[in-house]
Amino acid sequence: MNGKKLAAVAPLMFALILFCAAPGRQQAQDDKDNKNPYATMAPQEQYMMDRDAEIELARSAAPVAISREATVIVLTREGYKVAVQGKNGFVCDVERAWMSPFDNPEFWNPKTRSAICYNREAAGSPLQVTFLRSKLVLQGLSKEQIREGVKAAFDKKEIPPVEPGAMCFMMAKGTYLSDNALTADGAHNMAHLMFFTPRISPADWGANVDKSPVVMDPARKGDPQPIDVYMVLTGRWSDGTPAPLQ
Repeated sequence: MNGKKLAAVAPLMFALILFCAAPGRQQAQDDKDNKNPYATMAPQEQYMMDRDAEIELARSAAPVAISREATVIVLTREGYKVAVQGKNGFVCDVERAWMSPFDNPEFWNPKTRSAICYNREAAGSPLQVTFLRSKLVLQGLSKEQIREGVKAAFDKKEIPPVEPGAMCFMMAKGTYLSDNALTADGAHNMAHLMFFTPRISPADWGANVDKSPVVMDPARKGDPQPIDVYMVLTGRWSDGTPAPLQ
C-alpha cells in the first residue's frame, strides 16, 4: 500500500490535559469549501457512542491478553472519562477524526471510530494530546485554536517528552479510519502498530523506502507536537484472524 496514504489517514494520538484555550468561533468557520462534506464539525451527538459499545470497540484494539486488564476511557461531552479502571498500564479508547492531521479533509468525519490501546509509556505523552484536542473540540474551538492550544501546551512544557518504548495497538476489526478504501480488498481500516519517538530521521527506522513495512509521514513534523509516528502493519486483527497487508 502507498505509505503516504497510510500515514495520512491514521489518526495522530497526542494531547495535553492541563492547557485550556479560550473559547472562540465555532468550527463551522474552519472551512467554507462546500465540496468537502466534512468542511465543518457535525452536531456533537454524531460523534458520541453507546457507552458499552465504545468500551467493547476500545478493548478490541489489542489482543485480549492485553486489553482485558487495560483501563478503558470513553468520550463524553466534557471529554474522555475513565469507564473501566485497569491494572496493567495500558489505556484503550476510541478516537475520532479530529485526531488526524489538521489539513486532512476528513478532520470532522463523524463516522471515524479509531480504536487504540496505548502502553504505559505512550499514556504519559501521546495519549495526553488526545485528551486536550478532544476537550478543545468539545468547547467549540476552531481548528487553528486547537492547534495553537496544543502548541502552547508543548511550549510551556506542560507535557513530558515522549518516553522510550511508547507505542499503541490499532488492530480492531471494527475501526473505521477513513471513507477511502485503504487496502486492496476495499477495507476502510487496517491492522497496525504505531510507535512514538522524538523527532528523528526516518532513515533511522528504515521508513518510507521500497518494500519496507515501516511508514512515517514527514508532514506530521511540527503539527504541532514534537513527536514522530511510525506505523507497521501487523497482518492480523486482534482476534488473530488474517488482516490485509496492502
